[in-house]
Amino acid sequence: MRHLNTPSLAIARQSLHDAMTRVGWSPSAIADAELALVELLVNAWRHGDTPAPVVQILAINNTLRVSVADESPKLPEQRTPAPLAESGRGLQLVEGLTHRWGVDPQKRGKFIWFELDAA
Repeated sequence: MRHLNTPSLAIARQSLHDAMTRVGWSPSAIADAELALVELLVNAWRHGDTPAPVVQILAINNTLRVSVADESPKLPEQRTPAPLAESGRGLQLVEGLTHRWGVDPQKRGKFIWFELDAA
């Protein structure tokens, strides 16, 4: 079932931007994190059948962890799309923009997360 509402990408991006700016992350690191966040949010909405994914932003020591929760028990699969395919590269993008990413299954759904280490 598709939902008609989309997640508030602008609010999530602004919250992440503000949090990272407050603790002194570089503009390029902030841009990478924002793009990775948008990918996880769109995936949660499209594939996790979750109209309003929950976002957690944690800064612990020199590591930023961003998690997006969805309601689907199905774990994400990294694909190798055809060269001209219009989709299927989201997790490759997240992997390329961040230091680590992973999935934490929950009783209901899962958290998909990524981490960035401060320079």
